[in-house]
Formats: sequence, C-alpha cells, structure tokens
Amino acid sequence: MSSKRPTLADVAAAAHVSTAAVSRVVNGAPGVSAETREHVRRVIARLGYRPDPAARALANGHGSIVELFIVDEPGIFGTSPYYGRVTAGILRELAGEAQLRVHVVEEHRAAEALRTITASVGLVLINVPPGLAEQTYARCERMVSMGPSGRGVPYVDMANEEGAYAAIRHLHETGRRRIAALHGQEGNPCADARRAGYGRAIRELGLADISAIGKLRREAGYELALRLLAEQPGIDAFFVGCDLMATGTMQALADAGRRVPADVAVVGFDDSVIAVSTTPPLSSVHQPVEAMAAAATRALVRRELAPHWRLVFPASLQVRQSSAAG
Repeated sequence: MSSKRPTLADVAAAAHVSTAAVSRVVNGAPGVSAETREHVRRVIARLGYRPDPAARALANGHGSIVELFIVDEPGIFGTSPYYGRVTAGILRELAGEAQLRVHVVEEHRAAEALRTITASVGLVLINVPPGLAEQTYARCERMVSMGPSGRGVPYVDMANEEGAYAAIRHLHETGRRRIAALHGQEGNPCADARRAGYGRAIRELGLADISAIGKLRREAGYELALRLLAEQPGIDAFFVGCDLMATGTMQALADAGRRVPADVAVVGFDDSVIAVSTTPPLSSVHQPVEAMAAAATRALVRRELAPHWRLVFPASLQVRQSSAAG
C-alpha cells in the first residue's frame, strides 16, 4: 500500500468519475446525482482521502491558493517585466487573503509538473502548449490562461492584432515607409496575433514585408535587428514584439550608428516600465497586464469560469519620442 496521500484525482480515477464530480461531492455542491454522490463518498472512505484545507477554502470562496504556472526558461522569470506584472496583478486581487505559488518550468517538464498540482487548486497558466492545456482542463476545471490556449480553455487576453496594426499605421503616418518587424516565436498566440496585425497593415499600406522571428528576448532583438539592417539598409522603422526585445533593437541601432528616431523609429509592445526607461523613451502598445491578471484571478476565485469563457482588453498605443516624425 503506497504511503502517498490520495488526491482528488485518485478518488476520481477509482470512482470512474471526473475530478469536477468529486469536487462537487466534497464541497456539497449541486450537479451530482444522489447515486453518484453516495458512490464517491464510499470511495473517499475506502481510500482515506482528506481534502486539502486550502483547496476547500478556494472552492468555498473563503480563501485560496492560486498556482501561477509558467512554461519558460527558469532564468527568465527575474528578467521579464511581463511575469512580474502578472504576479503583481494576481497579488493585488488576492489582497493578502490568499497565497500565490509560482512554478516556472521548461516545456519538457510541464506535463509532469502540472499533474502534481492540478487536483485541488486554482491555476493561472502562461505559455502552456494548447494540447497540454486541454488535457489539464479536462482534469481541472478551475483554470484560466493568460492568452489564448487550448480549445475551450478559459482565457484573458488583449487585442494584440489591433495593437500591432495601430503601431504600423502610426509609423506610416509619421513618414516611415520601410517598416521592419521583429516578431516573437511562432506558436505563441500573442506573437502570432501581433504578426497578423503587422501583416494586415502593410498589405493595406502597400509596404514591403521586412521581418524576422525570434524569442521575445533582448538578445534576439539585438541580433535580428543587426541582421535586417545589413540586409535592408533602408529600414526607417522597427515594430518590435515586446519592450524587452526592443531594448536590444535600440542597442543594435546605436552600434550601427543609426539615431533613434532621426534615422530609425522604434515602437515596442507591452508599455512596461522599460518603455519609459530607455533613451529616448520608447513608444509602445499598452498592455494592461496587471489588470488582466487581476481579472483572471477574480474570475477563478469567484467561480465565474466556464468552457470557452474569455475576456479581451482593448489595445492602445502610447506614443513617445522613439517614434517621432523623421
């Protein structure tokens, strides 16, 4: 007999019902037949299952443990403003009355790590691959994703495509005609949407597609900008997939002897603290990350989530000196 404490998932497997059904029985919630309820109770007694107090508090709305689960390189958590802003938004919503646990795991470890925490707590996901998100949602209905994920998985997002589109229109209106783009990696829903916005704008404006794809990292911004400048010396503007990447782009322009914005304009995405800390200050599409994370947490704790639930925030461009008219 294993000494491991049985979980909600163990009860569900032994009873041949969903974890959601077991959760309803444990918490006295409706939605389970009397026969199933009695069956699940017998399995709970046989296995010796004891509900986690924090999970019970979450289910009853009296308190919570929220798990923030991020799929990325572990070292990036301390250098990406985005993750810090998500954390701040969650903590603001919890207001000290609950706990937040943060997991940063690489993709090859994500499935195993998720299996250990989805049985009894609320989850906020970032960068979890769609297939894995769908599998997790089938086991744990108390889950929300930051950005679109698997089919049916609830999510909070912003109008990424419209934000990118507005950035390109702005650059064009200020006289830029060779507008390059540095996009985030393919398969990232936010990066894909921003790439779509860039593509739509340049088609409407009759501009050439000058773009490159890489990770949303400072180093990628630097390397990709240098490459495009060598291939296309006439570039007069960059639209960059995130502010962190944009700092690398601005460094590449400085090293190439290009002035910002006199020679080349730059617009980033996120409107993080980075945007007001660069020289010159960076124009950026505003992403209300803290508000988005707070809304995701609020919906999670208040049990407002359902399959295909989504909340999309509007995008707005914050114009600063880096994209002034050339």
